[in-house]
Amino acid sequence: MFDHETYLSPFTWRYGSAEMRRIWSEAHRRRLLRRVWVALARAQADLGLISPQQVADLEAHQDDIDIARAEQIEAEIHHDLMAELRTFAEQCPVGGPILHLGATSQDILDNADALRLREALTLVRQRLADLLSAFADRIEETADLVCMGYTHLQAAEPTTVGYRLAQYAQDLLADLEAVERMLRTIRGKGFKGAVGTAASYEQLLRPLGRTAEEMEQRAMAYLGLEAYPVTTQVCPRRQDWEVLVVLAGIAQSLHRFAMDLRLLQSPLAGEWSEPFGRAQVGSSAMPFKRNPIQAENICSLARYVAALPAVAWENAAGSLLERTLDDSANRRAILPNAFLATDEMLRRALRLVRGLALDRTAAERNLALWGTFAATEQLLMELVRAGADRQRMHEVLREHSMAAWEAVRRGEPNPLADSLAEDERIRAYLSPEQVRALMDAGGYVGNAPRRARALAAEIRHRLHTGGFCGG
Repeated sequence: MFDHETYLSPFTWRYGSAEMRRIWSEAHRRRLLRRVWVALARAQADLGLISPQQVADLEAHQDDIDIARAEQIEAEIHHDLMAELRTFAEQCPVGGPILHLGATSQDILDNADALRLREALTLVRQRLADLLSAFADRIEETADLVCMGYTHLQAAEPTTVGYRLAQYAQDLLADLEAVERMLRTIRGKGFKGAVGTAASYEQLLRPLGRTAEEMEQRAMAYLGLEAYPVTTQVCPRRQDWEVLVVLAGIAQSLHRFAMDLRLLQSPLAGEWSEPFGRAQVGSSAMPFKRNPIQAENICSLARYVAALPAVAWENAAGSLLERTLDDSANRRAILPNAFLATDEMLRRALRLVRGLALDRTAAERNLALWGTFAATEQLLMELVRAGADRQRMHEVLREHSMAAWEAVRRGEPNPLADSLAEDERIRAYLSPEQVRALMDAGGYVGNAPRRARALAAEIRHRLHTGGFCGG
């Protein structure tokens, strides 16, 4: 039994859920291998190649996993699939002798991998649905909550918190669509033998007047899985790459959200903060710290997941001729780790969205400090509407804005609204009262609230039609 006296992967115990770890556990892998063997045997029995009694014996022992015995055999023969095969066969005195009939290792392994990819993607899909449901709640709650918008990390124009949250949710909705597309296209190798020609199966079935295609179709139906029409010894490794690209897309969306949260939690903005427990410690040296550790963790794991498709790309591009084995070792790491990291990010993001603390005072302070500059656009529109020359007024507003910016930089109150209201060139078109009213940026958010609510409604519709509980 492994313990903390030896190296353990962080994904063994620190990152990822119990559900995702179960999917990628060694015991579950071996159960899936046996499920594939049984499906093959059932199909062969249907075609008269083996007896129903042999299949019944295999089915009776399908879940009798004995990893200790399999490892004992593997230590002698140095082939993990054959070790599990011999362990299964030992348990089945009737069915054991025909187990794996006509098959090669990858007929079993790649179909089992496809089943496991589908299970893991299904869990990721539910995690995304839960997160999107939480986003929809917060978007609706904050659709009208005005805050300062930033471009180039500089104050720009006001937006709303709900509209900003809608940006992240829109990306995640695209990720959900990508996961669903991937789920629809996951395929197994089927049963095609050593180089994909199904020669061994054809030899076995020809005297019975049956074909390897018939057998494969029946076996894959028992697995509830489609097969690639052509393969080499292995399932196309492009599928791994496609799956990891989907997970990297989720990582990208979550990184963006987490990074923005980190920026907005900094004292320079102070508008957002992640939940902070009563006994939580922010720093070993600085007791006052409230570090955004959940968001930082998401960013860290996202970088890792983003790097993994490159390994899968190499595996697919380097799958030479009918197969090489140089993908096997890294696939044992990149596939489970990518899913466990993504699972962890989605779970943390859900906690962040549900517990996101919004400091309305800080938002109002930043809006009052910088929003006045953004309101110059609103003033410019009304000046032109009143008959002023757009280019001339733009230069007037620029002069006043630059002077006011310097005053703010010196720590002085923002003088922009008053200086504009007193400028004779502007007063020729608008009264001082009109100017001051227009310089209130609090309502200058366009259709952001409406668009935010529409996105939240679309999310709820998609989750409902997709059959998600969304919570």
